[in-house]
Amino acid sequence: MTGAPAPLRIVIADDQASVREGLVLLLGLLPDIDVVGSAANGHQALDQVTTHRPDAILLDLHMPELDGIETTRQLVEHHPDVAIVVLTTYVDDTSVLAALRAGARSYLTKDASREEIAHALRGAVAGYAALDPDVQAVLLNATGSGGGAVPAPPEPLPDGLTRREAEILMMIARGKTNPAIATELVLSSHTVKSHINRIFAKTGSADRAAARRYAREHNLS
Repeated sequence: MTGAPAPLRIVIADDQASVREGLVLLLGLLPDIDVVGSAANGHQALDQVTTHRPDAILLDLHMPELDGIETTRQLVEHHPDVAIVVLTTYVDDTSVLAALRAGARSYLTKDASREEIAHALRGAVAGYAALDPDVQAVLLNATGSGGGAVPAPPEPLPDGLTRREAEILMMIARGKTNPAIATELVLSSHTVKSHINRIFAKTGSADRAAARRYAREHNLS
């Protein structure tokens, strides 16, 4: 007989006590979420993650002592298995891009509902990204004025590549890094890595240089 899945274990980090305590209470009432720790700044957040080893952290960007961007970078370096969901008041393009490039999987504003936050946490742990609609608009505006869109891949595609895999292969051929690909396609870093692993397997590429050669040979650059 199989029991119910274990609750999602999360840490909540926000420098505003009223916001932090409210999130602890609201999310803690959900049967499939277990709030194992809370923090008022980035240093405390790192300590809480080290102590409790949660599945995910709900993280404010603008905190004292160690802000959310640097906290995200350190979490990715030292605790790569912990999914990071940013929850913030700010929706400017600098904050959005910095958070996603640092390794956050999802970015929500503080007017998100409890259900939306819980959905983003579950999705981040599963490797999916969730972005608030306002965040998506800012992100698309910021990236749309950048290096230009990747053209649609030609059909038919070789070696069983999907359209998404071909699109990512074309971005690799153009020298884009994983964080840049994730930001442009609004995907999590985990999802991009999974796509790239499948691309390497299908194309017989041992590394990015080999993948770029394959892309040139098959008109995917």
